[in-house]
Amino acid sequence: MVLTDQPLFLTMELIKKYLLNFFKGMAMGAADIVPGVSGGSIALITGIYQELLDSINSFTGANIKLLLKLEVKKFYRAVNGTFLLSLLLGILTSIFSLSRVITYLMDEHPIPLWSFFCGLILISAFVILREIKRWHLGVIVALVIGTVGAYFITELPPTSTPEAAWFTFVSGAIAICAMILPGISGSFLLLILGKYEMILKAVGDRDVVTLALFASGCIVGILAFSRVISWTLKKYYATTIGLLSGFMLGSMNKLWPWKVVTAFRTSSSGEQKPFLTSNLFPGQYLEQTGLEPQMGMAIAGFLFGIFLVIGIDQLAAYLKKS
Repeated sequence: MVLTDQPLFLTMELIKKYLLNFFKGMAMGAADIVPGVSGGSIALITGIYQELLDSINSFTGANIKLLLKLEVKKFYRAVNGTFLLSLLLGILTSIFSLSRVITYLMDEHPIPLWSFFCGLILISAFVILREIKRWHLGVIVALVIGTVGAYFITELPPTSTPEAAWFTFVSGAIAICAMILPGISGSFLLLILGKYEMILKAVGDRDVVTLALFASGCIVGILAFSRVISWTLKKYYATTIGLLSGFMLGSMNKLWPWKVVTAFRTSSSGEQKPFLTSNLFPGQYLEQTGLEPQMGMAIAGFLFGIFLVIGIDQLAAYLKKS
């Protein structure tokens, strides 16, 4: 899709729109920091998922030729440059500014944090399902398949995978697909594929070859997969929405606040990090860990996630009318 109506100079109305997109990008970046939460879920919740897919799909051969010919303005308009730039700046801002905050909350206050994401994802799935005007058997089947599929993906143990260069490329393609797929975390899939530590080590060691292979896989994966998702949304909208909502519901298995660690992994710095966990009921959590389940904080976090999504939904409806 070529977005030729993208203006290079912005009106005040468009500035407001892209400032809002910047904050949506920040929300996506914050989600991507947390293992088990997908930035794609936030894109779907905030109503920019289809535009994001269309913008990615606009990187066609014809538009790339514009860039090679140094026709930068035409290329910028064709790929919806202002939208992508505002979103990317928001994501990067969030990653660099909120990563320590999110990491601190995960380490020191995990129960209210995971409860918040549970509330956010649960209500989001229902808000998105509301978009389906006509329910049929295919939608119900897709919803069940998405829920069960995401649940089992979050239960997968790490596997022994090839060390070959081609698999690094494949890992990049798979991880980036998950990052734009609501409900499934790309970093979690890298853990399952046994490549999470390798990529982190490559970043630390500035291993240009490994990172280039991984990045190439990401580019190929996102350009191909975004077209598949975009096509299914246009051809089978209700069924695809049911499947994506199912992914979000199934991913709540990974977000459950009360867990006990059953296995650890060694980080690139030699530190032991929780890897495999088992979900518990609050009473079981108290019995097995001796720690308070913090029910009050958990309920507060859960409700905050719900009201945040309702607020975003109401704001989006207001902006459409104004």
